[in-house]
Amino acid sequence: MQFGRYYEEFEVGAVYRHWPGKTVTEYDDHLFCLLTMNHHPLHLDAHYAAEATEFGANVVVGNYVYSLLLGMSVPDVSGKAIANLEVESLRHVAPTFHGDTIYGETTVLDKTGSRTKDDRGVVHVETIGYKQDGTVVCTFRRKVMVPKRAAAEQRGGEQPGRPDPVRR
Repeated sequence: MQFGRYYEEFEVGAVYRHWPGKTVTEYDDHLFCLLTMNHHPLHLDAHYAAEATEFGANVVVGNYVYSLLLGMSVPDVSGKAIANLEVESLRHVAPTFHGDTIYGETTVLDKTGSRTKDDRGVVHVETIGYKQDGTVVCTFRRKVMVPKRAAAEQRGGEQPGRPDPVRR
């Protein structure tokens, strides 16, 4: 199974639909909030969210939604990355609630060979995340540095450093 892409494999305009989706649970959301010290009651206090907000329920913290989508895109986009160079933009378009399922897809916007090293290039992509009903909840653009195929083969191929099993 392919994990990431070499520079030559990216085509401007290509769309990668990430699979599978992820249903966000209350546990996921609260754990992320607690790990990152985001204690806003909109995310953690059901009574507050029901009584004092327009949403009437806890809203999933946006950085979890972004992180989820970024992770979903790794097998298709950055699994072979040398570096994530930049997050150019990040927009939270609509709220996500506990029980929503998030899906994502990434479009290749541009690609440019490195000006200083001929063994790599930079790929510019946009990822969108949407709920089970198609509502877009998050979009972001980023630039990822990826190796060219020849350079990767020189450093050990598809899975460098992976040992062979010892059979006894």
